[in-house]
Amino acid sequence: MKTATIQRKVTLSLITLLAMGSSAMAFDMKGKNDTKLQMFGFAQLEARTGDGVIKSNQNSDVKFGAQRIRLGWKYSAGAVKGKVFLDFNKAHNDKSGVGVPDMIKDAFASYKVNNALVAKLGILKMPVGMGFTIPGWNLDVVERGFDKALVFERNMGLMLSGRGIGYEGNKVGGLEMGHERPWKGFGYDIMLGNQAGRSGAVTNAKAGDANAYAVRAMFDWGQPLHTELSYGKSNNAGGIAGANKDIITDTQDYEVLNFGVDSHLGRANIKAEYFDSKNIKGVDGWDESAMTATGTYYVTDTVELAVKHIAGSATKNNVDTSLGNTYIGVNYYLNPANNKMDRSSKRKRNQHRVQLNYVVASGDKEEWNGLKGYKDNAILAQYQFKF
Repeated sequence: MKTATIQRKVTLSLITLLAMGSSAMAFDMKGKNDTKLQMFGFAQLEARTGDGVIKSNQNSDVKFGAQRIRLGWKYSAGAVKGKVFLDFNKAHNDKSGVGVPDMIKDAFASYKVNNALVAKLGILKMPVGMGFTIPGWNLDVVERGFDKALVFERNMGLMLSGRGIGYEGNKVGGLEMGHERPWKGFGYDIMLGNQAGRSGAVTNAKAGDANAYAVRAMFDWGQPLHTELSYGKSNNAGGIAGANKDIITDTQDYEVLNFGVDSHLGRANIKAEYFDSKNIKGVDGWDESAMTATGTYYVTDTVELAVKHIAGSATKNNVDTSLGNTYIGVNYYLNPANNKMDRSSKRKRNQHRVQLNYVVASGDKEEWNGLKGYKDNAILAQYQFKF
């Protein structure tokens, strides 16, 4: 009887959500014994143009698409938490080799002992890269940029975490993967996973072939300061011997070091981030570094200006190249949930947002031998709705 009642409640809730459409906010279903189920999702619909987007052998003037189409839910029962997050714009098979289909972005359970110790098991973001652990619906420009190819992305594994250590009054839920809240104090993440096959710097991965490791230390002082340092290694980043007919011996380990700073000051926000990576795709001597600087400023309650510059340098086969991508953008918030400018409130303003970016490419554009990046100028437009 109880099972039938729960099934009816879930069915009615899903029908209500679909009827409410894009104006819906994330909603909760609360039960006994401190249990709660929250559903959420978002879609990012895009139009792109320019020589940096349209290939020389294509005739289109504008390329339409979607960057993310996601639906998820979170479960809470006291110290026990769980999250599932799906992207219907990704492959339904395990092309990356991490152990689950690519469309599964998050699927993990966590247990919170206290603020200093939370254990998570499943597929989640590996703790390398400050910008990567900022949610994709909360970015300053349309996309993260080409330095994202250097992170470990999501992976199956076990992670131990702590946040707000050393100071009172910090709220830690147990699902955190980055600096979601303006805590005060120290934090850390330690993760062991499969090969980081979803990383742009790892290929020929397969669950069981090898492992990846990542550690991160951070310090927060409320809104004005977040800083973090992380390191990761994915063993045999080009595959182990016999992974395919072309791999005769085990390939090199991919290593990456990341440092990031995020500061929110009233209407303004500034970020800086640095990557240094070695042995991309297991190739000895294929190295890449990237420096990123981002600034935003709210002109009005609904209009925000944004500038982001990524400067990359790469070495492959003893050839050095460099590439720069500069995003110049404006963000327009339709019907925002509030008119507050603090970091936490900004996360709530993204239910309906339009972003327009002009990307300027510079450096050794055609000769660039690093990962990803625009080799010519581009215009990017995105409409996001989120509940």
